[in-house]
Amino acid sequence: MKMTTIEKTIILKIGTKGEIFPPKEVREKLGLLKNQPIIMTVHGDQLIIRKLHSTESLLNQPAKVTISQHAWKQLRHELNEELEK
Repeated sequence: MKMTTIEKTIILKIGTKGEIFPPKEVREKLGLLKNQPIIMTVHGDQLIIRKLHSTESLLNQPAKVTISQHAWKQLRHELNEELEK
């Protein structure tokens, strides 16, 4: 699934208990579900909220890099040597 940037600014109010409720269109666009964990990062005066992907969904994504069989064998060999130390 290819994500695209939401092309508009949305103004929200903080709830009485500090809650932040993204509108339905944002939740649907990002695939956010009820009780789903998210990641919040404070960067200067910005609050960045990102979807937390499950390990299973990350493993089902295609690899972003490729490695030759020769390079993979060399890497495995080096890792095994490190483990034996």
